[in-house]
Amino acid sequence: MKDVIQKKLDMYNPKTSDDEANALKEITQDVALYALYKSVFFQNANFIGGTSLRILHRVDRFSEDLAFSATSKVIAKDFALDAYLAESMVHMNAYGYDLSISSSSKKQRDSNIQSHFLKDDSIKKILTFRHAVDLRSKIKIKVEIDINPPDHAIRRMEYLSFPVDFPIMTYDLSSLFAGKLHALLCRPYCKGRDLFDFLWYILNKIIPNYKMLAIALFQLGPWKGKKLLSIVFGPKASLV
Repeated sequence: MKDVIQKKLDMYNPKTSDDEANALKEITQDVALYALYKSVFFQNANFIGGTSLRILHRVDRFSEDLAFSATSKVIAKDFALDAYLAESMVHMNAYGYDLSISSSSKKQRDSNIQSHFLKDDSIKKILTFRHAVDLRSKIKIKVEIDINPPDHAIRRMEYLSFPVDFPIMTYDLSSLFAGKLHALLCRPYCKGRDLFDFLWYILNKIIPNYKMLAIALFQLGPWKGKKLLSIVFGPKASLV
C-alpha cells in the first residue's frame, strides 16, 4: 500500500524540503486516524484540538499533535491509550510504516492526560522525494487523550476520505471553542497557535459551549472548585 502514500505526497506538490516533510507528517496523521478507527478507538474517544480544526474544518495552520478526549468518565477510568496505539500500529504498518511507541518524557501538569509518541523511520526509505529530505530523522507525532474531560461537550460524526472513507467522532465547533477558551484562560503562558485558532472561531462567528467551558474551569485551572456556571446561566444553574 506504499503507493497510496506516494500518490498522496505527490498531490501536495511541495516546493521545498520543509514542505515535503510537513506533508508527510500530515499524511501520517491521516493514516494514524484511520488506524485508530480500525482499532474501534472512536467508540470511546473524540478527535479534538488544533489538528482536528485543520483536518475537519480546513483551518490553514500546521499542527503536529493528535489530541483526543475520552467519551465518558466511566470509560476513562480504565482507558489505556497505549493498547489502542499498539493495535493501530498493525494497520499503519500495512502502509509501509514501522512504528514504535514511546511515552512522553515531559511530566503532565494534568494527571488526567495520557500521552505517547508515535515514531517512524521507515516510511521515508520507501518513498521518492522531489526535494532533499533527511532520511535519518524520525517522523514523530504526539498522541494524547484527556481521560477526564468536562461534561456537556456535544459529539458529532465526521467522515474522512484518506486513505479510505471512514467515520470518526469529534466535538461540534461550539465545544471545540470552549476547549480553546479554557486553554487560553488557564495556561500560565500564551501560545501563538491558540490566538490563531481563537481568531478563526471569532471570524467564523462560533458561539462557545458555555456550559462545557464553565465545567472545564471548575475542574482545572486557577478557578478550580469555583462554580462559575451561575455567572453564565444565572443562580439556579447546575453543573449536572
